[in-house]
Order: sequence, then C-alpha cells, then structure tokens
Amino acid sequence: KMIFEKKFLFTLVDEKSALKGREKSITVSTNHLFFQNRIDADFGQNQEQICFGAGCFWGVEKRFWEIHGVLSTSVGYAGGFTENPTYEEVCSGQTGHTEVVLVTFDNSVVDINKIIKVFWEMHDPTQGFRQGNDVGTQYRSAIYYSKKEQEHVLISSKKNYQKTLIRAGKGEVTTEIKQLGTFYFAEDYHQQYLVKNPNGYCALQGTGCKYVDG
Repeated sequence: KMIFEKKFLFTLVDEKSALKGREKSITVSTNHLFFQNRIDADFGQNQEQICFGAGCFWGVEKRFWEIHGVLSTSVGYAGGFTENPTYEEVCSGQTGHTEVVLVTFDNSVVDINKIIKVFWEMHDPTQGFRQGNDVGTQYRSAIYYSKKEQEHVLISSKKNYQKTLIRAGKGEVTTEIKQLGTFYFAEDYHQQYLVKNPNGYCALQGTGCKYVDG
C-alpha cells in the first residue's frame, strides 16, 4: 500500500478544501467472487447494511466473509466529501473519505452484535489516522450506519469496548460513528482483492482485547 499524501496525513480535510470529484461513478463487476451472488442483489426484508472502516479494506473485507449470515461485501470510500473519488485521490488525503467495507447481512441469521464484535477485535481503534504501518486519514476507524435504529447499539458497543481497553491499559477509541452519506465503490481491482490475490497484503492486527457485549 502506497502513501501519496503528505499535508493531510494527520489532518482531516474540510469540505471547502476537498477535491470535487466527478459525476461518473466507478464501474465494478456485479458478480461477487466469494459469495457467488450479485453484489446488488435484494436479499429480502431481513437484509441490513453497515459500513466499516478498519484500515486497509482488502483484509477487512475478508474478515467479514468468515461470518455466517453475511450475504455480501463491497469495498469503497465513505465519510468524506469528494464525489466518486479514485483510489489515488483518497490516498492523497484530500477527499475526507476513509477506506470502508459495506457489509450486507441477514439479521435473522446473525445478530448485529456478532458483526460488531468482529469489527472491534480485527483492528486497533485507538490509532487515529492510521492502522499499523498504513498512515493517513483514509485509514481511520469508522462505522457508518444505514438505519437510525442501528445507532444506539453501535454507540453502546464503542463505550463497552472503551472500558475493556482502559482496563488493558490501552488508549482512547477514536472510531467515528455516524449515518452513512454516500458509499462510493472502489475500483474493480480492489473488490474481493484477497480472492484474486490469495497471498496479497493484509496487515490487520487487533489489540488482543476481546469484545464483550453489554
């Protein structure tokens, strides 16, 4: 993973200063190589979606494949200002976006708390604008919910995990939690990257602290 930005490594760009982007969206394959379904499929009334940012989205996406009840995933950009950004623009730090994974799951099969547990444990949410050796605002920890009803459980989970981290002598959770604005697909070569490149880069490393609901 290359780092292109310098000025915006540790400073989140404001809307006025952000790149404007473009009207045309990025085109991606509709076939999911892991789940073998369409990424734009309608999975019915039990379908829920949440966007998670936990560092490089290649490895983050793979972690969610391991959860029974997850129906589909897509990698992309969210949380910022630039319309239909490119990977290079996001890496410049001038879009305000972070790398995210849009997770679609069946709430009749998997409880939202199981999804949240995997998220908290897969990365270190205390690192601010970085995740390990990946440095920049685009690697910040984030949760963007699609339904207002999800907000309370997500905020509560953050408070719960903060208590666990404090007991372990860790720092403050910097994860931002807010309603999803627009999810922009990342380029097609990023989608299901670790299916296409089984030995590809994945530097996810958690804190070693278990998340306990409640």
